[in-house]
Amino acid sequence: MASVASPVIFKEFCPLYYLLNAIPTKIQKGFRSIVVYLTALDTNGDYIAVGSSIGMLYLYCRHLNQMKKYNFEGRCESITFVKLLSCFDDLVAVGTASGRVAVFQLVSSLPGRNKQLRRFDVAGIHKSTITALAWSPNGMKLFSGDDKGKIVYSALDLDQGICNSSLVLEEPSSIVQLDYNQKVLLVSTLQRTLLFYTEEKSVNQVGTQPRK
Repeated sequence: MASVASPVIFKEFCPLYYLLNAIPTKIQKGFRSIVVYLTALDTNGDYIAVGSSIGMLYLYCRHLNQMKKYNFEGRCESITFVKLLSCFDDLVAVGTASGRVAVFQLVSSLPGRNKQLRRFDVAGIHKSTITALAWSPNGMKLFSGDDKGKIVYSALDLDQGICNSSLVLEEPSSIVQLDYNQKVLLVSTLQRTLLFYTEEKSVNQVGTQPRK
């Protein structure tokens, strides 16, 4: 007997107007009107995070259909990378054009979860544009890379409200991708891809020829 084929479902892909309409296209700063550009994006099952050229992070909660805004104190600068993580708490890491990195620990309505918005800063190690961010699955480690080849490891203690950061690797070209799992950090630069073993602090290059 011939098996019955499963029905084909057609899906339409269209702009997320409900999201885009919640983000202003211009802001007024003094006598100037500044155009807002969307510069970074990350998504998971709970949130859509959008970075902007005015230093504002727009965080859309998919379950509550609500948009929230977070920003850096001080000067207005473009957000260049955002990275979400859902573990015991919801976290979002943000990097900027000048090398600032911040982590926001989001408020949750679920019992036993975080009830107050908290921010952690990666202090003063990066001096240039953040190009990559990677979380450990439990949210205790954050790796950040910049366009000068620096990779910084930040250890977060969410219970104590502590973030300790240190430079762990420096490459001669821009970092373009980071991914972390099981004590191994995958690093891709403009010239090569390598595996950095965080416990041994050793490097294993993938392939032998540099990228052209």
